[in-house]
Amino acid sequence: MSPLRVSDVALAAGLLVADVGLAGNLLLDEEPWRLPVSAVIATLIAAAVLMRRRAPVPLLLGTVVVSAAAAAFGLLWDPFVGAAAVLYLVRPPRALPAAAGLAVVSAATAVVGQWWYAFGVPLALLTWGLAEAVRSQRAQAARQERQREHRILVDERVRIARELHDVVTHGMGLIAVKAGVANHVADSRPEEARDALRVIEATSRAALGEMRRLLHVLRDDADETPADPLTALPELAERARQTGVDVELTVLGTARVPEPVALAAYRIVQEAVTNVVKHAAPASCRAVVAVGANEIRIQVTDDGTAPIGELRLGHGLTGMRERVALYGGELIAGPGPDGGFRVAATLRCADG
Repeated sequence: MSPLRVSDVALAAGLLVADVGLAGNLLLDEEPWRLPVSAVIATLIAAAVLMRRRAPVPLLLGTVVVSAAAAAFGLLWDPFVGAAAVLYLVRPPRALPAAAGLAVVSAATAVVGQWWYAFGVPLALLTWGLAEAVRSQRAQAARQERQREHRILVDERVRIARELHDVVTHGMGLIAVKAGVANHVADSRPEEARDALRVIEATSRAALGEMRRLLHVLRDDADETPADPLTALPELAERARQTGVDVELTVLGTARVPEPVALAAYRIVQEAVTNVVKHAAPASCRAVVAVGANEIRIQVTDDGTAPIGELRLGHGLTGMRERVALYGGELIAGPGPDGGFRVAATLRCADG
């Protein structure tokens, strides 16, 4: 049985016991017919409260009529409590007119019956106000939940867009460089051209594999990131070496870090090395990744001679900044002290 159903049963049973108990004491010395009629009316009101979720408006009308009759003949001490319980589930735009109607009936029966039946007026208005407050709170909570889900969806799309950008720019950058080499030496050094084509084939296959994984995330909302992206850094460096960039990779530390942080570190190194390939090749590049228990420090420097105006301020650098900001770190990207370009990033693995 659902919690709502349990609450309805408890409320109906409580009203029935209270009404019958009060009537048994108040009507004990009255005419003999009054006590059983009071018990029947109390049972009808309790039944309406029990079934109030099925048809609140018709049940409210019936309960108000029965309650008014009971109040007019003095058969129940609290005839309008049951009507207020049914009123609680009447939704706008009928809620306010129903509350006003219940208040008017309560006032009228107080005139022809006993004065205390007038308490039905504030009871009706209080019930309507409470129901409106609860509905407003639930609507606000639902809006906040929708906004939260929308933010999650947007963040996920941005993350996937960054992933796709990194995959495409890295792969296409390598392919473009090697294609240029192959075209340049195709006639004079065919063996070197074939080597370039093999690199293009391997790079394109790897890029296609990663793109399939990301598209699978878009379709099925299932992220299949590598178990330890940091172990893929040597392969990344090797692919860059095949394009003519001499990459010296150093990975320090063996601490276990959260998988998303490791993936962010891999993508930052990938983007930095890709920039070297696109803007500074042929050049030497040194990448140092220091893995600690609380943070990952990354530094990628090159000795290229690209003009200062080509500081790679596109989506790649923006993606780096977003990844670093996501993990509370810092990013420095600009000309190195000894020339070339330098990328230094810190990713926090834990708070504090």
